[in-house]
Amino acid sequence: MGSLKSEEELERIDDEAVASKEAILYVNGSRKVLPDGLAHLTLLEYLRGIGLTGTKLGCGEGGCGACTVMVSHYNESLKKCRHYAVNACLAPLYSVEGMHVITVEGIGNRMHGLHPVQESLARAHGSQCGFCTPGFIMSMYALLRSSQSPPPEEQIDECLSGNLCRCTGYRPILDAFRVFAKTENSLYGPQPSSSSVEESNVVCPSTGKPCSCRSGSLVDSEPTRESICCGEKYKAISYDEVDGSLYAEKELIFPPELLLRKISYLSLSGFNGLKWYRPSRLKQVLELKSRYPDAKLLVGNTEVGIEMRLKRMHYPVLISTMHVPELNVLNVKDDGVEIGAAVRLSDLLTVFRKVVTERAYHETSTCKAFIEQLKWFAGTQIKNVASVGGNICTASPISDLNPLWMASRAKFRVIDGKGNLRIVSAENFFLGYRKVDLASGEILLSVFLPWSRSLEYVKEFKQAHRRDDDIAIVNAGMRVFLEKKDDNLVVADASIVYGGVAPLSIAARQTKEYLIGRTWNQELLQGALEVLRSDILIKENAPGGMVEFRRSLILSFFFKFFLWVSHEMDGMRSIKEEIPLSHISAIKPFERPSVIGCQDYEIVKRGTAVGSPEVHLSARLQVTGEAEYADDIALPPNGLNAALVLSRKPHARIISVDDSQAKSSPGFAGIFLAKDVPRKNKIGPVIYDEELFASEFVSCVGQVIGVVVADTQENAKLAARKVHVEYEELPAILSIEDAIKAKSFHPNTERFLGKGDVDLCFQSGECYKVIQGEVQVGGQEHFYLEPQSTVIWTVDGGNEVHMVSSTQAPQKHQKYVSEVLGLPMSKVVCRTKRLGGGFGGKETRSAFLAAAASVPSYLLNRPVKITLDRDVDMMITGQRHSFLGKYKVGFTKDGKVLALDLEIYNNAGNSLDLSSAILERAMFHSDNVYEIPNIRINGRVCFTNFPSNTAFRGFGGPQGLLIAENWIQRIAVELKKSPEEIKEMNFQGEGSVLHYGQQLQHCTLGPLWNAQKESCNFLNARKETDQFNLQNRWKKRGVAMVPTKFGISFTTKLLNQAGALVQVYTDGTVLVTHGGVEMGQGLHTKVAQVAASSFNIPLTSVFISETSTDKVPNASPTAASASSDMYGAAVLDACEQIKARMEPIASQKNFSSFAELASACYVERIDLSAHGFHIVPEIGFDWKTGKGNPFRYHTYGAAYAEVEIDTLTGDFHTRDANVFLDLGYSINPAIDVGQIEGAFVQGLGWLALEELKWGDAAHKWIPPGCLYTCGPGTYKIPSVNDVPLKFSVSLLKGHPNVKAIHSSKAVGEPPFFLASSVFFAIKDAIIAARADAGFTDWFPLDNPATPERIRMACLDELTAPFVGSDFRPKLSV
Repeated sequence: MGSLKSEEELERIDDEAVASKEAILYVNGSRKVLPDGLAHLTLLEYLRGIGLTGTKLGCGEGGCGACTVMVSHYNESLKKCRHYAVNACLAPLYSVEGMHVITVEGIGNRMHGLHPVQESLARAHGSQCGFCTPGFIMSMYALLRSSQSPPPEEQIDECLSGNLCRCTGYRPILDAFRVFAKTENSLYGPQPSSSSVEESNVVCPSTGKPCSCRSGSLVDSEPTRESICCGEKYKAISYDEVDGSLYAEKELIFPPELLLRKISYLSLSGFNGLKWYRPSRLKQVLELKSRYPDAKLLVGNTEVGIEMRLKRMHYPVLISTMHVPELNVLNVKDDGVEIGAAVRLSDLLTVFRKVVTERAYHETSTCKAFIEQLKWFAGTQIKNVASVGGNICTASPISDLNPLWMASRAKFRVIDGKGNLRIVSAENFFLGYRKVDLASGEILLSVFLPWSRSLEYVKEFKQAHRRDDDIAIVNAGMRVFLEKKDDNLVVADASIVYGGVAPLSIAARQTKEYLIGRTWNQELLQGALEVLRSDILIKENAPGGMVEFRRSLILSFFFKFFLWVSHEMDGMRSIKEEIPLSHISAIKPFERPSVIGCQDYEIVKRGTAVGSPEVHLSARLQVTGEAEYADDIALPPNGLNAALVLSRKPHARIISVDDSQAKSSPGFAGIFLAKDVPRKNKIGPVIYDEELFASEFVSCVGQVIGVVVADTQENAKLAARKVHVEYEELPAILSIEDAIKAKSFHPNTERFLGKGDVDLCFQSGECYKVIQGEVQVGGQEHFYLEPQSTVIWTVDGGNEVHMVSSTQAPQKHQKYVSEVLGLPMSKVVCRTKRLGGGFGGKETRSAFLAAAASVPSYLLNRPVKITLDRDVDMMITGQRHSFLGKYKVGFTKDGKVLALDLEIYNNAGNSLDLSSAILERAMFHSDNVYEIPNIRINGRVCFTNFPSNTAFRGFGGPQGLLIAENWIQRIAVELKKSPEEIKEMNFQGEGSVLHYGQQLQHCTLGPLWNAQKESCNFLNARKETDQFNLQNRWKKRGVAMVPTKFGISFTTKLLNQAGALVQVYTDGTVLVTHGGVEMGQGLHTKVAQVAASSFNIPLTSVFISETSTDKVPNASPTAASASSDMYGAAVLDACEQIKARMEPIASQKNFSSFAELASACYVERIDLSAHGFHIVPEIGFDWKTGKGNPFRYHTYGAAYAEVEIDTLTGDFHTRDANVFLDLGYSINPAIDVGQIEGAFVQGLGWLALEELKWGDAAHKWIPPGCLYTCGPGTYKIPSVNDVPLKFSVSLLKGHPNVKAIHSSKAVGEPPFFLASSVFFAIKDAIIAARADAGFTDWFPLDNPATPERIRMACLDELTAPFVGSDFRPKLSV
C-alpha cells in the first residue's frame, strides 16, 4: 500500500510517526479500504464510481451544493464527533480518510423508509426536478446531526446558503425544514378560520409566525381552510457527543472502529505523478515543505481544487495539514485570540460568536466585524472546510478577510523548516498579486488577533452581486482608534484597507496619515473622502470592469464607516447631533426575518385525482437520491467517455488540426472530425445552417471542431485539450449594435406586424407628446442544475442506435443522430426518464451533443457518454436572447396610448436555431395588456459571433413585455402620474382585437388586477413607502404593480399535436406513456391525475415510466407551457377509447374494483391498450397577412412587489411579492403554485441578479467572444437569501377555462415576467433617491438591475466625481 513507508523514510519524517496499515473510509456505515493511486480523485468521483449516484455533480467548483454530503470525524482531544456538510466535488478523496461519510442514500430510502428530513421535503412540495434535492437534504441533515438542540430558523437559512435550486423558488424548501426549528410551543393553537394574519395569534409550526399559510375552499362542500405547511414537528430522539442528534431509529452511528483509530501520517499517490501527504505533526509538515518547497498546503481544497480543475494548474505535491494539532490551535487569551493556520472558518465563527457574549463590549469590535464578514464569506459547506491560513496565503485580491486582518492589527506567526519563528504584521504580509511574505520552506503557523480597545472601532464592508455565497466586487476592513482631547475625539490611529480595487488587499496610507491627529467630525469626513479619491486609484481598463461602481464603493464604504463610528459613540452628544436621523439608515443592518409564504387557491375536484394538490410523483425518489438522471447511468466495461474539441476564436478560418499529442494521451481511444462523420455534417432544428463539426471556418468561441473519446472523462478532457488548432482570425461581430451597423442578419428573418396608421397618428396632432427611446434587454443562462448529458450505444453491431438523453425533445435527438449516421429514424431510439431542469436550454441545444457522441459510438461500436462540465455547458449551449428595442410612442395628455412604432432586434448568435420564432413571440407580446390603436412592429434576427442563443422560459415573450413596460413607465414620468394609473387607463378587455388580428375571449385581466390591488392594499403601500423615503436618505423603498398576458400554444402550428399510449393491466394498474418530458414541472403527475380521474381509480394505480421515441413517435418538444394541455388531452382520449371498449362488460354487473373489471375485459379479449391523440384546434397564423390566431387562449397574471435598496451600495431586498394568476380550475394547485414561485424567482434572477459578461466592446478585459460568467463563481442565480420576505401566491377563483382540459390553464411561462414587479419597484426606489439629489428626469435602467446599476443610478455627492446623470453601466447585448 502507498501508505506504508520504509524504515528510513519514517525515521527521516518523524520518529513518532506510525504508518497506518491501510487507508480506510466508512461510507454509509460500510467500511472501504482506499487503495494507493487515487490522490487525483475527489470524494464525489469516488462515491459516484461506487454507485452512490444520489450525490450529484452540478458545477464542480463548490458553488451549487448538489454534491453535499456529511462527514463525521472524531476529535480525540475534545472527545466528541464533528458532523459537518462538505462539497464532495472539492474534497480530495484522501482528505476524508479515517472518517465516516454519509450520503443521501445513507439516511433513508423508499424500501426501508424515509428520514424525517426527506419525508418533510417531499410532503412540502420542495422537490421539482430533484437534481438539487439530495444536496439540500444533506445540508439540513448535517445541521441537525451537529445541533444539540433544535436549530433556530436563521441557522437553517444559513446552512442552506451554499445550495442552489433553479426550480422551486426556495419557499417550500424553507417551509419543509422549519418543522425542525426551535419554536415557541405555547403559541400553537387550532387552525385559523380567517385568512387574515393579523387577526390570529396562532403560529404555524412550519414558519414559527402567525399562520399565513392557507388554501381555499373545496368547491361543492362546506368552506374549509386547510394549512398547507403546518405539518408535524420533528424532534430528535437522542443526542450524544459522538453521534450527535438522531431523528430516526435506524440512523447510522459513528463507526466504533474510527473511535479507536489514531490519525496517522499518510503518503499516497495519484495520476500523473501526484503525491499526497497527510502529516500529523508540525515537524513533519516542515520537513515535507523543506523537501518540496513548491508543495501546496491545503485543508479544505476550496482554492487549490478550483485552480487545478478550472485553471488547469498542476501541483505535483499536496500536503494536507487538516490534522496537525499545532496548526489547529484556537486559544482565547487575555490580550487576544491565537488562531492556528489550519483552523476552519466555521470553527472560527463559532469561537467569535461565543467570545462576543463573554467579553466586554469594546473588546470585541473586531470579532463582530469578522462574524458579519464570515456570514457572507461563502456557503456553509465551504466554511466547514476552508482554513484561515489557506484564505490568507491564497492572497486573493478580493479576499473578504485579509482587509480585516490588516485593519485590525493582526500579527502573523511564520515558521521555517528549522523551527525559526518570525512575526509579520498583516499589513505588511501581502506583497503583490497572490504573493505573500513567505520564503521558500516557510509556512504560516498562526494568527494573533488583539482585542479592540475602548474607543477603537472596527467594521467590515462587502458588496457582491449576490449576498449569499459570492465573491466581493469591493470589500473593506476599517479601524479607527480615538482619544479624548478636551471636548473632542481625535484620531490616534486608523487603518483603511480595501479589497477588489488592486492586485492585492491595499491600505489607504495617505488617508490614514490624513486622519491621524484630526478631530472626528464632518470636516474630517469631507477631507478624508477627498484624499481617498486619489489614494486608491482604479485604472479605466482594470480587470473585472465596473470601474465607476468600484470607485464609488470606496467612498461609500468610508462614508458608512464614519456614520457608524459616530453612531457607536455613546454619550458623545456633539457628534450625534451632526448626523441627521434620516442618515442613520445608511448604517442600520438589514435584519432579515424568516420568509413567510402564503398560498391561496380553491380546490375543484374532478374524479379521484384531478384538482387535488398531490405531491410530485417522483418526490420520494428524489429526496432519497434514488431518482436516476442521464449521467447516473453506469457505462459498461467497454464504454468510453467523450470530450469536445472547441474553437477558441470567435471568427476564424481553420488552418490545421494537429491531434498527434492527443493520440499519445493516456486512455485515448479516438478523435473524430468533420471528415469522419458517416453521413450528414449539416444540422439544425429549423434550417440546416450549423455544422456538427466545424470543417473550414469557426464562427464562435466554443464551436465544436471534433470529439475525443477515452477510457475516463478526465482522460478524454485531457486529450481534447492537447488537440492543437491553428487559426487565421477574421473580423467578429460581437453585439446587436455591431450587427445593425454591418447589416448582419440571418436571411429571411425580417418580420412585420401592425394595425392602424402609425405615421398618420404621429403627424395628426392627436398626440400630446411623442417620445423615443431604446431598451437594452440582457440575456440569461438557463443554469439547469443537471448539465447536458447523453449516453449512446449501438445494438446489433450498429444496426440500431439507442440513447438516454437529458433533453426536452427526444425526437430531435432521434432525428439528428439518424441524419448524422445515415440510419432511418425507426432504428434510432431516444429515451428520457427525467431532467434535472431544462427551461428551454435542452430543447434544441442538447441535440448536437448527442449527435457528436453518436459518431464515435457508431464507428467504434462502443457505448459513449458525454456529460458537459458546467463551464463548457454555459459557454457553448446558448442562453436567453438579449434584445434591443427602439420605440417611438405617442400619447394623450391623460396618458392614453395612441401609437407605437417599435423596432426590435434579437441576438441569435452564429446559427438561427429558434431565433425567428423567439422574435415572433416577442413581437406578439410587445403590447403586453395595453390597447394601442396604431401599432407598427419591425423585427430582425441578428447574426453575431457568439454561440447560438436558444429557447428559455417565455421564449421571447418576456423581452417583448419588458420593452412595453419600459415605455409605459416613461409615459408616467413624462406626465408625472403613477405607472399603475397609466396601465389601468390603457387596459385591453373582452373583445379587444390585438395587433396580430386575434380577438380576446374570456379576458380576466380586470377582475384579476382588482383582486391583486385589493390584496396588497396598493394605495396604502404607496403611502407608507413615500413616508419611509421622506424619513430615510440612504435607504429607499419602492413599490410596483405589473400585469401580464401570455399566449398559450406553439406559434409554429405543426407542433401543436400530442400523442399518448395508455395500457391497462389485469391487476387494475395503468401504464401511461406520452410524448412529453418530465423536467420538474410536474407534467407526469398532472397527466397521471387525468388518467386516474378518467378511470376513477386512485392516483397510485397510474404509473409513468419514461418518454421514449419508440412508444410515442414524432413528439413535439416539451415547451411553450402547453404540455399539460396537449398530453393531458391525448391521454384522456386514449382513456376514453379504453373505457368505451370496457363499457359493455362494465354494464353487465357491479364490479367490486377496477382490477376485477380489467380482468373480466381481458377474459373477453378486450383490447386494453390505446393510442390517444390531440391537436390544438382553432389556431393558425399567416405572416404574409400578419393576421390570425396564433394562440389557443391567454393566461393572465399580475404581481405587486415592494423592495428596499441601499443607495450607497446598490444592495436590495424584496420585502414583499404578491402574485395573482388566472389558471382556470387547476389540475394540481400545489404544483401550479410551485411553478409560479419558481418562475417568479427565476425571473427575479433575470431582472435583478444574473448578468452575462462576454468579451465585447463593453468588456475589453475579457478575450473577444469568450464568456466570462461561465460558472456559479461568476454567474449568480438567486439563492435562499433572495426570496421575497413575504411571498404570496393566489390563484383567481371562479373562472374556468373553456379552452383546455378540465378547465385548466397553462402555467410554466406566464408567471416568469411578473418578477418585473421587483425590477420596477427597484426603479421606483431609485427615483426617490434621485429626487433627493435634485434629479427628476426619466432615466433608463437596464436589466439585470445589479448592485452596480442600482448604485450608479442613485446619484449623489459620492458618485458625482465619477459619473454624470446620463451614465449607463455597460451591458453585453
